[in-house]
Amino acid sequence: MGPKCIAVIGAGASGLAAIKCCLDEGLVPICFEKQDDLGGLWRYKEGKKNGATVYESTVINTSKELMSYSDFPMPQDWPNFLHHSKVQEYYRRYANRFLLHEHIQFGTEVLSCVRHLDFGKNGKWTLKTKKKDDETIDEHVVDGVLVAVGHHADPYFPKQDFPGTNLFKGKIIHSQDYRNFKGFENMKVLVIGVGNSGSDIAVELSSHAKQVYLSTRRGAWVFSRVGPYGMPVDFFGVTRYQKLMQDFLPEKLTRSFIEDMLMKKFDHAHYGLMPEHGPFNQHLTMNDDLPSRIITGSIKIKCNVKCLRESGVLFNDDTEEEVEDNAGDLYKYMWPMSLTNHTLAVIGHVQAFGAVNPISEIQCRWATRVFKGLARLPTEYVMWKDIQDKRLKMKKRFYASQRHSIEVDHVDYMDQIAEQIGVKPNLVKLFFTDYKLAKKLLCEVCSSYQYRLVGPGQWKPARNTILTQKSRMLFPLHTRIVKKHRKQKSFFNLFFVLFCIIIILAFIAALIMKL
Repeated sequence: MGPKCIAVIGAGASGLAAIKCCLDEGLVPICFEKQDDLGGLWRYKEGKKNGATVYESTVINTSKELMSYSDFPMPQDWPNFLHHSKVQEYYRRYANRFLLHEHIQFGTEVLSCVRHLDFGKNGKWTLKTKKKDDETIDEHVVDGVLVAVGHHADPYFPKQDFPGTNLFKGKIIHSQDYRNFKGFENMKVLVIGVGNSGSDIAVELSSHAKQVYLSTRRGAWVFSRVGPYGMPVDFFGVTRYQKLMQDFLPEKLTRSFIEDMLMKKFDHAHYGLMPEHGPFNQHLTMNDDLPSRIITGSIKIKCNVKCLRESGVLFNDDTEEEVEDNAGDLYKYMWPMSLTNHTLAVIGHVQAFGAVNPISEIQCRWATRVFKGLARLPTEYVMWKDIQDKRLKMKKRFYASQRHSIEVDHVDYMDQIAEQIGVKPNLVKLFFTDYKLAKKLLCEVCSSYQYRLVGPGQWKPARNTILTQKSRMLFPLHTRIVKKHRKQKSFFNLFFVLFCIIIILAFIAALIMKL
């Protein structure tokens, strides 16, 4: 029997990782991409595109070290937060490095994916595809499927239907159809929603429009890409150290600390953005420029829309200006519970406090090993319990929203998948055998290289790549050399010492238990 054939649907960030992981496991991938190029939503196109795309000025919200694939770090001279053109270039380099193009059928749309007649015995799938050029319809029988279209494939419109939409004579578009400011010059523009897309678009338009209004129902905590000491915020925020503080310190204490830090930058109440929920009870809004645009008056924050008028809008506070549930039965947000044979996995269908590339990659590493029979899923009871527990946890933590039904913490979720395939680093052991590396794993950004240190897919350069990630982060900033640097003082030195003591005590306790 030859190697199994795996269908990959989509050649974006998740699809490319899926192809690579199939090749790593000796599987034969066949990828179907309906566009004529790779990159998914990161393939910018000025005109109308069949599918999601970034807008012209989009800059990524996660830093390069966090979003790099686990065995392909980004160049050290690249900026820490990349323009979309650089993100697309990274995907091209990744595909070229691992020869992924030869496994992709561009201009090919998947029409259907159904269980094979003998699915109960062999777990196979039958896919029908259509080529864009000649409308040819082909049929493929494969041993497994990786659905790698992500969760931005279709635009999401608010469930609330604003009265008067049919009367409004202005232009109404979704952020997915926005490309640049052209056509909005000297106009009054209303942007609904203070998420990342809404705030980015509002900021860009505020430099060209006559006035921009930004409407929000609940408000939002606004984070900056620039963190302590001018470093990328996720280099400090997405670490095992911060996750431990979040898990073991009282929520009121950690919430108070983060709120105080954000309020010192600008008072969210005075700026009309103060929400009732905490900073980590919603998906993060990242924007460095929004406060300055509000203070100069080019953006005005408004409450929710009551109705649209012919040439304007009425808000819930009676001021006037002229101008679906995502949750599914997926174990670990990947495995459909309706299947008896687990030969189909959904890749990248998460909203992460982190980056999608490493999450999609580690999902694919797990899925391909399950397809090969090298890893097994737990019992149906365990999987259902995990789904229900996560739903309850999400309900307690986040306000009800479509995006929050698939929200995950980067470190926690990566570790959960890593445990399934035996690639999670043993931090306690490393503290005694490789303290230098252990401190990096704990205190610096939880990059995907950590999951190449041990187990299947081990990558020899992983240790050195982790030890040098800070230097790669700093490299593009050092365009003017300064001889003297002030020594940086950590806010969490006391907590770090306490953690080390706990590690030592835990190790001693484990030895005593064995005696």
